[in-house]
Amino acid sequence: MSPSRALPPLRETVRTHGLSASKALGQNFLFDEQLLDRIAALPGDLRDTTVFEVGPGPGGLTRALLRAGARVVAVERDERCLPLLAELSEAFDGRLTVISDDAMAVDADALAGGNPYHIVANLPYNVGTALFTRWLEPPVWPPQWASLTLMFQLEVAERIVAPVGSNAYGRLAVLAQWRADARIAMKVHRSAFTPPPKVMSAIVHVTPKAEPEGVDPALLSRLTEKGFGQRRKMLRQSLKSVAGAIEALETLGIDPTRRAETISVNEWVALARRLAR
Repeated sequence: MSPSRALPPLRETVRTHGLSASKALGQNFLFDEQLLDRIAALPGDLRDTTVFEVGPGPGGLTRALLRAGARVVAVERDERCLPLLAELSEAFDGRLTVISDDAMAVDADALAGGNPYHIVANLPYNVGTALFTRWLEPPVWPPQWASLTLMFQLEVAERIVAPVGSNAYGRLAVLAQWRADARIAMKVHRSAFTPPPKVMSAIVHVTPKAEPEGVDPALLSRLTEKGFGQRRKMLRQSLKSVAGAIEALETLGIDPTRRAETISVNEWVALARRLAR
């Protein structure tokens, strides 16, 4: 009998421990094991690989990752969940390591011991975008992580994969697409969660690709922050505080009267490359 089958159902475990989802921590629990197994399968074969998980809560997705054969390093700030996760670690022969901390304060690369790893998480809604952009912006590329499999609100997921010119296209799309491939792998109905959130959710799967040469990630991040921060304004207004930006646009043949949402990922990259010179 596998360790996971020796455990009581997650819903029963949560009830036994008197645990409920914390709205302040952006928690929504998933109990459907078939759905969780489908999510855990998205990165591919996880046997004997390391997975970094943020906000495991009572451990529903954690169980699925462990069933898939992964070694899981999970960061959980909710101390109420630690006893459940300790039971899970014991049931799976210590393949689960739990760090009691805020995910924004830890270094996932260091926790993975310098080895390649996957990031799989049902991200808390209140920090999901901040963590995602951090993982997209390391100065060295390709990153140490091999893939990101992350649950977001559907609206955020659509912003990540949005094409240029669409209403959802913005800074998040540029940062996600300029040196990675991103796709919506699965939509998750609100009824799958306890308690049900007000919005639909989706799983975004991201894999790194070759980085365009001569581009400073910090500069590209700053450019898109300025451009999309005032997306209704023309670039000559929104980028005027960036030294040399207007001249670079004209050199590249990009009309400074265009707005940020009309500038393709390749054009943003070309602008960052030009300014880096």
